[in-house]
Amino acid sequence: VQLVESGGGLVRAGGSLRLSCVASGGVFISPGLGWFRQAPGKDREFVAGILWGVERTYYADSAKGRFTISKDNAKNTVYLQMNNLKREDTAVYYCNAPYDPGVVYKYDSWGQGTQVTVSS
Repeated sequence: VQLVESGGGLVRAGGSLRLSCVASGGVFISPGLGWFRQAPGKDREFVAGILWGVERTYYADSAKGRFTISKDNAKNTVYLQMNNLKREDTAVYYCNAPYDPGVVYKYDSWGQGTQVTVSS
């Protein structure tokens, strides 16, 4: 399984960014894929998840109404559209698989992530 994140950057509060996660390998035999983030000094946390087969999406409370997770099967890519960004969204964002709501996975490895910095 290979996952490569991109799309982060510096944005002002209220702005938007779209993150991309290009997936390859055996990721598609898993139930789905999730986006996670880790802010300085804090634990990594779940942000949003999507299931491959049934087109269902799941969000952390902090992301509901502002973030949208979607996928492009033809491009093997999962996106995280982030709108109305807040300073507390500042973090390194990662994607990982498998993802299945209600199941806590212990991932063996993480990619390099993509930095999102929201300024006031």
